[in-house]
Amino acid sequence: MRIAVMGAAGRMGKTLIEAICQAEGVQLTVGTVLPDSSLIGADAGEVAGVGRLGVPLVATLGEVKDQFDLLIDFTSPETTMENLSFCAEHGKKIIVGTTGLDDEQKAHLAACAEKTAVMFAPNMSVGVNVCFKILDTIARTLGDDYDIEIIETHHRHKVDSPSGTALRLGEVVADALGRDLKECAVYGREGQVGARTRKEIGFETIRAGDVVGDHTVLFATEGERIEITHKASSRMTFAKGAVRAAAWLADKEAGQFDMQDVLSLR
Repeated sequence: MRIAVMGAAGRMGKTLIEAICQAEGVQLTVGTVLPDSSLIGADAGEVAGVGRLGVPLVATLGEVKDQFDLLIDFTSPETTMENLSFCAEHGKKIIVGTTGLDDEQKAHLAACAEKTAVMFAPNMSVGVNVCFKILDTIARTLGDDYDIEIIETHHRHKVDSPSGTALRLGEVVADALGRDLKECAVYGREGQVGARTRKEIGFETIRAGDVVGDHTVLFATEGERIEITHKASSRMTFAKGAVRAAAWLADKEAGQFDMQDVLSLR
């Protein structure tokens, strides 16, 4: 599987390149950077700190469209939309780790998945996706008798809030309880807001330092509480998940998938 990495000189891009080099059955053949980057032409492996790979960094996918089979994209919603269109048009598979997509962008992703294989997940950590499965069971068992709060912490550079993972955690719990997250979510509280309602799901967001990603789902009632927490200490956990997904996607021609599919957790 020949892989292209979008944003190869960024924090996540470098980690993806390292993960690809550690894995079997996949090969980095393309790395992109911004058109005005001084790194155009530099070796992707040397930029990532893994040694020379013979893969010069380029500005656009169009100039290397015959050199890769699958694109991994952890960039921005706008860039990801362009890349989805490109992959659908040219028959390239794509793994999307970009968060902060709105409903219109998600609809575009689904449309592109009718033409090519698209793996989209707000978090590609194996551990987080196991948490999704566990939380579904917990929520169904506890029912409406427990208050639910979701607390997430990320580094100061993260631009979307709440995180895509936090929102997905909320969706999993809401679906298990027969609720619509758009109607029951409460994002932060300030002032005289009154007592919490029984069916709301609260979100608290923290942005500080270099935290890679911490998420906690709290179920609380009178006399007890349950906390399910996942802490990521390295971006490598997301990168390894993406590379695992790339190998899984190898024989898929079209369709929209997520890490629950990759890990057979459905």
